[in-house]
Amino acid sequence: MSTVNEGEKAPAHGGHPARGSDFLQLDAGDAPAGGKADWLARRLRQAVADGRLTVGSRLPPTRVLAAELRVSRGVVTEAYRRLAEEGHVQGRRRGGTVVVAALPVPPAAARGTGSPPGPVPAPAGRSAPGALFAGEPGPDVFDALRAAPARVDFTPGRPDLAAFPRTAWLRAERAVLAELSAEDLGYGDPRGDRRLRRAVAGWLAWNRGIRVEPDDVLIVAGTAQALTLLQPVLRADGITGVAVEDPGSLGARQHLRHGGLATVPVPVDDHGMRVGALRATGARAVLLTPAHQFPTGVVTSGERRRELLRWAEDGGLIVEDDYDAEHRYDRPPVPALRALLPDRVCYLGSVSKLLAPALRIGWMVPPPRYRDALIEAKRFTDLGNAVLPQLVLARLMESGDLERQLRLLRGRHRRRRDAMIDAIAGQLPGAVVHGAAAGLHLTLTYAPEVPDTELAAAALARGVKCQPLSWHRQLPGRPGLVLGYAATPPGVIGDGVAAIGEALRELARAWRPPS
Repeated sequence: MSTVNEGEKAPAHGGHPARGSDFLQLDAGDAPAGGKADWLARRLRQAVADGRLTVGSRLPPTRVLAAELRVSRGVVTEAYRRLAEEGHVQGRRRGGTVVVAALPVPPAAARGTGSPPGPVPAPAGRSAPGALFAGEPGPDVFDALRAAPARVDFTPGRPDLAAFPRTAWLRAERAVLAELSAEDLGYGDPRGDRRLRRAVAGWLAWNRGIRVEPDDVLIVAGTAQALTLLQPVLRADGITGVAVEDPGSLGARQHLRHGGLATVPVPVDDHGMRVGALRATGARAVLLTPAHQFPTGVVTSGERRRELLRWAEDGGLIVEDDYDAEHRYDRPPVPALRALLPDRVCYLGSVSKLLAPALRIGWMVPPPRYRDALIEAKRFTDLGNAVLPQLVLARLMESGDLERQLRLLRGRHRRRRDAMIDAIAGQLPGAVVHGAAAGLHLTLTYAPEVPDTELAAAALARGVKCQPLSWHRQLPGRPGLVLGYAATPPGVIGDGVAAIGEALRELARAWRPPS
């Protein structure tokens, strides 16, 4: 699909013909010499962000806008190309170049200044930004953070939702509906539709080195439901607590605790979880993210993997959360632990980081001894996932569209990761970046020892949303931030990191450690 379409005679925003400077009152005289494409992209980006260009609006043809602005057609084409790469617009052949997603953009980026975004006032009836980070995070902390207003969203684990393959999904959905029988619209198999389980088995073999049969796969509503289904099954086996990585996912910890399981912290170092410390806990089960540890990004080393497998062979259960292993940039893939010890590893995966969390589709591959109990738990929880989305996803996997989407995302995410690393180097000298080789986020630690909850609150007050590293700790450790980059265009990333740098410098001047 082309990025920009030239032959259309499309109306601009609101259905009225675009007339150059009348379109958004653009004046090329405001553009700096040699920077017209950058200027035009910023102006269009801001119009999308503030609602002057709504989703579905069509931009003027490049030749029309170039003539009205009296700039070269290449200037307009380049500006449209940048917006398409960022996910704001999409070329639709005769339909023109259409706005498809409104992403938040800091005013600084629109003005073309180097200043970071200013403070964002709390809406009436809501707490100030700092209240989110006061005290221990509660069960609704992620809901509250999602609802908090911000101009730049560095929430970790958030994929580029603007890159969702709408065209491929619609094509697959139409094909599925054309072939769907009346029987397919009845109650499905609680294990998941066999066509998706077969496609997932193929996906795991191709991408993660896991050889399983469709009957080994259980389709679930994401990793969160997989953990919920596991809880009563583990308790029935006499397991009352699960060892967890420290630092490790606060969200996973909350799910386990909600199900009545203790979460026993085990330190993570540069090689992964310390298996000697795991043995010392006496825990019979452990939750791990070995391919790309959350949040540090550490890949469990070969020696640690062998130690973990020996621990499991002695009677332990490994719950392997393979949450973003496909997103790798600077390292070869590492095989999943499930591929090495199937009888002692319960594998969890989903499409939340590949496509969108809203789909609520994931899978688990449990050890044989837990399979029947988990199928029963799934049956009495919801009778199984909705069938139609399962069939569409199966078709995306079988057609190669999902693999093509993954390749597209890797290139886009790599550019955004590089933009964040460059911005951190310029705005936060001395900060240490962790986990850059893969995934959708970076973790940074910094000095001086300003509490990271205060830094996250100060960043949010400046319009930048991120998570403090201490949220993901049970044990003491260095302060830091967890910064997602996948959903944010490179130019906006720079503004967000600049705001964090300003906040850290201000706090460092004022903060005094407790005596």
